[in-house]
Amino acid sequence: MNGALSWPFLRLYILVLGYFSANAILNVIIPLQGNAWGASNTAIGVIMGAYLFTTMFFRPWAGQMIQQHGPIRVLRIILVINALALVLYTFTGPAGYLLARILQGVSTAFFSMALQIGIIDALPEKDRSQGISLYSLCSYMPGIIAPVLALGIWQSGNSNYFTLTMIAIAIFTGVFGYTVRMDRNRKATNQTGKLQRLGTWSSLSQLMRNPLLRNCSVIMLAASTVFGAITTFIPLYAAQLSSGSAGIYLMLQAASVVIARFALRKKIPSDGCWHTPFIIGALVLMTVAAQLVSISIVGGFLFLYSGAVLMGIAQAVIYPTLTTYLSFVLPEQSRNILMGLFIATADLGMSLGSILMGPLADYWSYSWMYGICAAVGALLILFVLLQQQVMRTGMIRNPS
Repeated sequence: MNGALSWPFLRLYILVLGYFSANAILNVIIPLQGNAWGASNTAIGVIMGAYLFTTMFFRPWAGQMIQQHGPIRVLRIILVINALALVLYTFTGPAGYLLARILQGVSTAFFSMALQIGIIDALPEKDRSQGISLYSLCSYMPGIIAPVLALGIWQSGNSNYFTLTMIAIAIFTGVFGYTVRMDRNRKATNQTGKLQRLGTWSSLSQLMRNPLLRNCSVIMLAASTVFGAITTFIPLYAAQLSSGSAGIYLMLQAASVVIARFALRKKIPSDGCWHTPFIIGALVLMTVAAQLVSISIVGGFLFLYSGAVLMGIAQAVIYPTLTTYLSFVLPEQSRNILMGLFIATADLGMSLGSILMGPLADYWSYSWMYGICAAVGALLILFVLLQQQVMRTGMIRNPS
């Protein structure tokens, strides 16, 4: 494989498009359906959060399994599990939705790790950030059209449209996934002795022992909490506004992610160095975006949609920047497992954005809850400033 835009990689990106289309639709349908069932924001948050909470739990294990068995073999198995989850949504109630979210979480843990590890292993170092950025870009592209499609399905009142859509996505990802191929650009590291025993729980100690992994995980956790709150509750919040549409908001946010990811794919640092101004700029955008969404209850749709664009740009930059940085500075012998641990913090943050922010929205309001998200962003900026020297000079040691 030569280059992040070669045909074998394009096939992987198409698979990513199909896989995440389902979740882009469900992000709108589940809150609306939960509200129609009379569920509280807390209950809706638990159902939504169960997806990425499960993903978070399984990611480090996924990294280990993929290291042992290879990404393609794992990918084919989890696509079957994902198809079962999508079909389950079509005929169950709240309990079935919760189970389907858990199954989806397991599938996504292995799916995303298989593709990202495959991309990292197959691409030369100079193209690594482009590959990760394009993977992440394609995971967001369904969000441009899918929210509007989901609202159309919901407003039609015909559940058959939803059923046919979920089944079609399940079939496409299953068939297409069985035809992809991933080669390796370098010989896989043979993990022996104690490194072979570095599993899900023992790898957690690296969050304390490795300052670079720990700080990147804190940044990702807090930022993802904000992203999760936005995604989960914007369909319900937009209904309270005098003007503004959840579909347009999610479409603008996803379009901003896609455009920024593509436009900035060569600007994201891919040299293994820490660039404080770059990450601070992204966090400022996220903080301002959350505050704009918060005050859109009085400011109207211009504040809401401006927040969507800024939030999308922040999402486009933060994840691939941190992931690429860690792909250089983590010990290669245990990199896949530790990368899984880091990505798990992103999942945990998205989950907490649903689970923790739901009760806050019940107690206060959506507007106040998004204001709290802006405060989280401000504290995160301060954290990065305080830790910049550690990130520039920290030395990584192999686990012992």
